[in-house]
Amino acid sequence: MDNSMDRYIGQMLDDRYEILEVIGRGGMAVVYKARCHLMNRFVAIKILRDDMAADEEFRTHFKKEAQAVAMLSHPNIVSFYDVSRTPDVDYIVMELIEGITLKQYMKSQGVLKIKESVHFATQIAKALSHAHSKGIVHRDIKPQNIMICMDGSVKVADFGIAYLENMQADEHKTTVGSVHYISPEQAKGLTVDARTDIYSLGVMMYEMFTGQLPYIGDSAESIARQHVTGTPIKPTFLNPELPDELERITLKAMCADINQRYQSVDELLHDLEAYRITLNAESGMIAAQEQGQTPAAIPRNVMPVSRSGELTKEKFFRRHRRANKVSLLTGILLVVAFAVLVFGALWNYFLKDLFSEAVRINIPNFVGSDYEDIINNREFQSLYNFTVVYTVDPQVASGIIIDQTPSSGRSVMKDSSGVDVELKVSTGIQMLQMPDVVNKEYRDAQMTLQKTGFVVEYDYATSDTVTENYVISTNPEAGDSIPAGATVYMTVSTGPNIVTVQMPNLVGLSRAVAISRIESANLSLGTVTFVDSDMQVGTVIWQSVQANTTVNEHTKVYLQVSSGPKETEPPETTAIPEVTEEPPTVADPTADDGLPEPVAPVAN
Repeated sequence: MDNSMDRYIGQMLDDRYEILEVIGRGGMAVVYKARCHLMNRFVAIKILRDDMAADEEFRTHFKKEAQAVAMLSHPNIVSFYDVSRTPDVDYIVMELIEGITLKQYMKSQGVLKIKESVHFATQIAKALSHAHSKGIVHRDIKPQNIMICMDGSVKVADFGIAYLENMQADEHKTTVGSVHYISPEQAKGLTVDARTDIYSLGVMMYEMFTGQLPYIGDSAESIARQHVTGTPIKPTFLNPELPDELERITLKAMCADINQRYQSVDELLHDLEAYRITLNAESGMIAAQEQGQTPAAIPRNVMPVSRSGELTKEKFFRRHRRANKVSLLTGILLVVAFAVLVFGALWNYFLKDLFSEAVRINIPNFVGSDYEDIINNREFQSLYNFTVVYTVDPQVASGIIIDQTPSSGRSVMKDSSGVDVELKVSTGIQMLQMPDVVNKEYRDAQMTLQKTGFVVEYDYATSDTVTENYVISTNPEAGDSIPAGATVYMTVSTGPNIVTVQMPNLVGLSRAVAISRIESANLSLGTVTFVDSDMQVGTVIWQSVQANTTVNEHTKVYLQVSSGPKETEPPETTAIPEVTEEPPTVADPTADDGLPEPVAPVAN
């Protein structure tokens, strides 16, 4: 663990980002929670580790990551805000997500519900569809890189090893990706494309549907080889309740033969959406049947008609009598079924204890323990049937048990089925109620929301009913329960007419001055991208809207800012002149550079 990076805590980067705390450490960067004082919101900042920043290749890799992510804008992808490269520090600024990873969620839930799994897979597929349309392959899709937000939506994170497809030609020999989710072409060190992400998503679907990984082994090489040559156990064997169609979709997505796999994530998304429509339709029919409804009720005053014409009265009344008999039998069966249910309830809660051999045990105190330690304890597993219920408690760390039912010390009857125990586990996240700020002046509304504990972003729209500069709507809506620090989106009225302004000339200004000019002109700031340029570092070299043109108020303006000239390697010398002084020391190119060894490609 590189604790030297903690020196950034409390620092202010670019006079804008105040570093608050470390929230994650990775192989090449450390992620911090920070406050953006310009936009008054919490953000996540990824700073390149010192040992990586000393290597120009890794700095270039880091810059590529920022450029790639800057091209993406999708509800299911973690948003990218800013990038900076100075002689002292390299960092990118991203959306701060409050939630847990899909891996953490699967670990706590085991086999996920069918509808829930399809929901997650569909959102991930939509994110990948957007990325692939921009020519970006993630190449490390795994549950650890999928964030589940408090509203149930998911966001794909960490495009840390994503490259533009047209930049891969000289890198195809490097195996990248987590070995449990790695595609066969990655394992063999071949050039990859969008179908690699489809394979990894297929493995994730397999894990969600079955609670198990398709391949396990004693070493990374063993697991990688199975991805190339192995055949996974059919998901329906591990989970008999899994529909055949979902098994087909999953196995096609993770087919080892790249040409038999889905050829685009949109094809996979089409099949998932089609299944979800079918699932929703079936759920609707079941709900209707449970409520005693039929798809189309027949009016009682209409004589039924056969295909050959109108029924005779004799046939109609004969069928009517038969229907009455069926109704009587149905009523009797319902009464019997009700009696069986009542007897079952009495048996479970009262009679069973009278007729079965049982012993009494005292429930131990689980409160204060980590719930994973408790539910994974073999002795406890033989005695108790645990159910985990999550609840918000900002005073207790995530994963700690804060309550239990039955309570500790209580003596309960135990039989062969064990004792049911409910554990209430803290999520460590404080939930707040969304205040009502609709029809309030937007600055007052923003202050109210910030005092409550939310981050505020807003956009503008015309309105014939809401006064200019007053809030039209919010997302989430008033009364919703959302986590502290979450982002609230406000829509602010511009009145019934669009106001136009003149676009200022920003080229040649510093980034800070350009942002100030944008805000002064009642325009909105879009993405700021850093590019190589001979102009001074930090100088605006391009703006998305031409200067001195008339544009609508609040139009978004995107900027390109100079990161300085592209560094070039010195030309090779053809001869070494004689010198009278000691020559300068040259670094040994064969020396260990401290970088991790790449995973060896698996041979066919």
